[in-house]
Amino acid sequence: MTLTRFQKISLGLAGITALAIGLFILIAPQAFYDSYGIAVGSDPSMLSELRAPGAGIATLGAIMLAGLFRPAMAQLSFVAALTVYLAFPVGRLVSLVVDGMPSGSVLGALVIEVVIAGLCLAALRQNKIGGAQQYSAIGLI
Repeated sequence: MTLTRFQKISLGLAGITALAIGLFILIAPQAFYDSYGIAVGSDPSMLSELRAPGAGIATLGAIMLAGLFRPAMAQLSFVAALTVYLAFPVGRLVSLVVDGMPSGSVLGALVIEVVIAGLCLAALRQNKIGGAQQYSAIGLI
């Protein structure tokens, strides 16, 4: 799959954001969550439960970025991007309904996630509308 400039920008933004956030959570979970006003503490079990998904997010970010350099991975990279940037907003919206209003920082993260998901969806539709590569076989669009 040959990527357009818009697709590269969308995938690059998604990948850099996921990689950076994932690494921050993995390396310094207390500092990351302090920036949201969430006190994590020093319980090893809690830190393990935070670092593990941080590693997963960082890995998915690396997969997103790999699609920029390996055209054969571009489709997988968009699947990774949509997995992250659609799942997180869904989880946040469920929490909003069940748990109530989160902090402004968490709402800001929700907005960023929705924007990145929208960019990735638009980037995929660009090929579908243009008649190049079709994604309907894997249900992306």
